[in-house]
Amino acid sequence: MDPITALLDAPRAQGAFLLRVTMTPPWSVRIEDEAPLTIVAVTSGSACYAPDGGEPVRLLPGDLILIARPDPYLFADTPDRPPQALIHPGGRCETPAGASLELPMRQGVRTWGNATQGQDTMLVGTYPSVGAAGSRLLSVLPPTILVREAEHRTGLITVLANEIQGDGVGQASLLDRLLDGLTVTAIRHWVESPQERPPGWLGAGADPVVGAALDLMHDQTAEAWTVASLARRVGLSRAGFARRFTTAVGEPPMSYLTAWRLALAADRLRHDDAPVFRVAAEVGYRSQFTFSTAFKRHYGDSPLAYRQRRSS
Repeated sequence: MDPITALLDAPRAQGAFLLRVTMTPPWSVRIEDEAPLTIVAVTSGSACYAPDGGEPVRLLPGDLILIARPDPYLFADTPDRPPQALIHPGGRCETPAGASLELPMRQGVRTWGNATQGQDTMLVGTYPSVGAAGSRLLSVLPPTILVREAEHRTGLITVLANEIQGDGVGQASLLDRLLDGLTVTAIRHWVESPQERPPGWLGAGADPVVGAALDLMHDQTAEAWTVASLARRVGLSRAGFARRFTTAVGEPPMSYLTAWRLALAADRLRHDDAPVFRVAAEVGYRSQFTFSTAFKRHYGDSPLAYRQRRSS
């Protein structure tokens, strides 16, 4: 499993907030929802993305933009348009004066805007949280990734645009998977772009030896890996493997593996009630004490305290 797949699988877009936005000019929406990850696809007309303190970007039909930052930004028909609506955490929408817009501007299930058939339409997917493992991915992404319609060949935008208006069995799960697909499309475009050089582990899969070692770590996390055992599996000497991995990834093999194991454990502790000893074993720790010590050193809380704080 390559690093991008592993990180997007943990967790996936469970509980993502997904909307079809339909607008007729003049329109302007300021986003202050503090979401760590948002993806927007324009399906008709156009839209302007304007981050605070940054250059505005005009998006046309078929364009994708991934926003990997919780900072406020504007979407509007023109970048100088004063906001007519503010989006707060949890998807709460108000006018700048504080009046609720949730009901007056709603035009049906999973659709929101100022017109039923607006000329500017977008698909907007918001990940309210990405967990500890997902945060490792966000830490190396640029604030935005723009993919023009001519730069991708995905048909997911059309599929998602059709499915978002349905309400069949398993619809929420299907929409989450389609949203993940658009996210992967944007990140893969950035990773494979000849103008970019993804940092550390995100681009390390281009090295077949390091990529094979990363696959082993991600696919068999509970295995009692050592530098020597990983080196044997990829056909290098211990010293040669450690040197090559550290150069490609930016940290030694065991440091990377420890951080990955603890991130998976943090997400597991946050999302279910499995006993700590079981979580420890599933991520490769034979001793609950050793696991708890490593976890507290990394996250500042014991596993139980972390679970309680995150669920409160």
